[in-house]
This record gives sequence, C-alpha cells and structure tokens, in this order.
Amino acid sequence: MKIIDAHLHLFNPDERSETMARQVGHENSLPYLENLYKSQGVVAGVVMGNQKLSPDAYRFPSFFRYCIAVGSKYQGPKEEAQTIELAEEHLKRSACVGIKIYAGYTLAYVSDARFTPYIKLAEKYDKPVAIHTGMTAGVRGQLKYSHPLTVDEVAGAYPKVQFVLCHFGNPFLCEAAAVMEKNANVAADLSGLLSGIPDLDRYFHRHAGYVEWMRTWLRYLDDDSRFLFGTDFPAVNIPRYIEYIRRLVDEESLEKIFFHNANRIYGLGL
Repeated sequence: MKIIDAHLHLFNPDERSETMARQVGHENSLPYLENLYKSQGVVAGVVMGNQKLSPDAYRFPSFFRYCIAVGSKYQGPKEEAQTIELAEEHLKRSACVGIKIYAGYTLAYVSDARFTPYIKLAEKYDKPVAIHTGMTAGVRGQLKYSHPLTVDEVAGAYPKVQFVLCHFGNPFLCEAAAVMEKNANVAADLSGLLSGIPDLDRYFHRHAGYVEWMRTWLRYLDDDSRFLFGTDFPAVNIPRYIEYIRRLVDEESLEKIFFHNANRIYGLGL
C-alpha cells in the first residue's frame, strides 16, 4: 500500500531539532528521512511550513511538497503587501500545495483579517488551507484560537476553499466532526494523535476508551474520503505511527486515508 504523509515538519539542523528526532528514534536530515519513508512505503510528504517567506524558502527534494506558513504576526501595509506577493509567488509553484495557519500559536482566530488575503489566494490557486486545531504544544498557545469550531465561520465564508483540520481538532473530536458534517469543504488529517515511541498493545489497552471515542467520531461522518494520514514528524516514530493509524481506522478505509485522499486534496498528481 502506498502512503502519503500529509503532515510533517522539517527543521534546520540544530541541537533542539536533533534532540526531537533522536527522542523518536530518528535523525534530523533530509536524506535519512527520505530513505526511511521509502522503506515504509511512503511515496511523498507534505511539509507544514515553519519558515519565513522568501523567494528561496522551502527548497526541498522533489519527494517533499510544502504548505507555506502565513499570518504569524500583524504587519504594516507595506510589509504586508510584500508578504502577500511572496505568498502568491510560492502558490504558483507546483511544489507549494497550500497554506498553513498556526491557529493557537498565532493568537488570532482564523477569521481574523490578517488571514483573509491568504485564504483568497488559496481560493485563486485552488489550493487547500491547513489549520492547526486542537491541543497546542506548551503553555503559550491558546486553545480558544485553535478550537475546531472557529473554522466553521471561514469554511462557510469560503465554500470553494478546501480546509484541513490538522490533528482532527484533538481532543475536541466531537466539535471537529460537527464542523466537517456542516461544511463539505472541510477535511481532517490524523497527525499528532500520539507522540514518542509507545508500546501500541499497551496503549490500545490502557487508552481503550479514547480509542473508541476516536473511532466513533471518525465513523460519525460515514465518509472516509475526508480523512488524511499524517505523522507530525519529528514528534513521532514513523513506523510506529503508521501501525497506530492502521489499527485505528477501518480496514476498508486504509487506502483512501493513507494515500488517495491526500493525493486528491493536495493535488499531488501521484
């Protein structure tokens, strides 16, 4: 079975990123990661951007596509115009498959005016808008901004834009499923639902209630065409996370969730 990792992060080599990768049994290098993916049947990865916009940003091997990070701070009119222009130049590239809004880390609702020009660009170039939803790492993020219900407003305002709820809004699964039920233009990726290198047998036993809660809301929509596999690397061990999602979702949905949905939604042409 072919796999697309629809949600990963690549960081410049430094002590912090090296430590993060080592903690999950990996290395923080592109050659290592590409070889690891190929050994697991992963044929492409979508990098969730964390770089400042510049013409030379996001230069990755062809194995990886990317979403640009936008709207992290308020800007003056001149600086904002320059940033919007840079964003459009990226969206013209085939390797750039969407935009990423770090709701919760950026202390603004996704309906904030700072995001509007970028959502309109996504609509113009028919590329998705991925939004961090649910729990944030660390205490500085604010959950009121990353709650999946906040996406309902922009999904209704821009029905032609494909939105992706990163992390399925975890742990606000009920609300994420409600937003998806109401808005046909909203999908969700299943990245970052656990971290580290857990013993999966122990995990599925100890967290049986949470697992069934997750399965309940995955099945609530009765539409497996709107869920995408993703890892949130380097937060997870990739082989272990692939096995985790295999065990979590229904057998008949595996190929759609692991490959076909991301291929369609992010326009990868694979």
